Amino acid sequence: MAEGRTTTWDAECPLLVPQNRDRTVFDGFITVQEMDFRLRILLPAGRQLRRAKLHCCWRLKQLLRGYQNVVKQRLQHSSDLLTFVLELKTILEVAMKSRMERRAPLPPQHYSTLISELESLGWDKLLSIDTQFSTLKLRANDRSGRLHVLTVHLKPKYPTEAPECSADLPVPLIITWTPQSILASIYNQFLALLESLEEFWAVLDEIDERTWVLEPEKPTRGETARRIAIGNNVSMKLNVDPQHPRMLPECLLLGAEHYLSQGNSRADTLTMVLPAADPRSLPPVILPAYWWPSVGTHSLLSCSGDPPEE
Repeated sequence: MAEGRTTTWDAECPLLVPQNRDRTVFDGFITVQEMDFRLRILLPAGRQLRRAKLHCCWRLKQLLRGYQNVVKQRLQHSSDLLTFVLELKTILEVAMKSRMERRAPLPPQHYSTLISELESLGWDKLLSIDTQFSTLKLRANDRSGRLHVLTVHLKPKYPTEAPECSADLPVPLIITWTPQSILASIYNQFLALLESLEEFWAVLDEIDERTWVLEPEKPTRGETARRIAIGNNVSMKLNVDPQHPRMLPECLLLGAEHYLSQGNSRADTLTMVLPAADPRSLPPVILPAYWWPSVGTHSLLSCSGDPPEE
């Protein structure tokens, strides 16, 4: 680091001190709005910033929740460490301002409006609400009876300001909002999205019921991938498209090399990911029949050999 740059570093980050002569390890504190946060930065031997590792104190981790992708992006694009730290401070200032706004007391009409909207929506839809009446969890069942939870965070200027909504879904939750919208508007849009994903979840439920799923152990409704056992030392990873669940999924065969027909590579059809060895030597794996182009039924079929004959 040049002398001028070093002087700037000392002025901007006097408490974040290099720990070695190569200046690849920095430890100490960064100060934002008169608050100190413990931070340790580890740079690789070549000092490539994009491969840097950050170790944060608990307070800093909590403050950066929801901003992880922004921090990673800044690591990728910042020209040097000082530039990154300055941008990190800016991110923290935004995060602290957002947190202060969330803690701001809500006007009295907020509570009366919210209670009226909940009565209109139905109290049976409410799972929980925080003590500040700003974060709600609403329950919804899709057509097959699966339970889904919609989290709604109300801003201080609600309903003029759109609320933040989140749910465990395989696609982005995009809510259309106007100052005239109410909670029921969000809820109905959520139900419509659940309806559009009904077939996707039906396909994954079928896989979960009829195959030995290795990963994930406890899949959530937002998961799109499954790794299923095919035989000894062989498994297949399937990634189902939420928008087109009955189309052939992205497949990847994993396992011992002598069992694989194409090595550990992607496959365009399920027939390409069958073991090179005699298929009869492995136990059958049941997969939805509509993934086979030549089979038009919706019954299940074996993946250990050719599609069943009519």
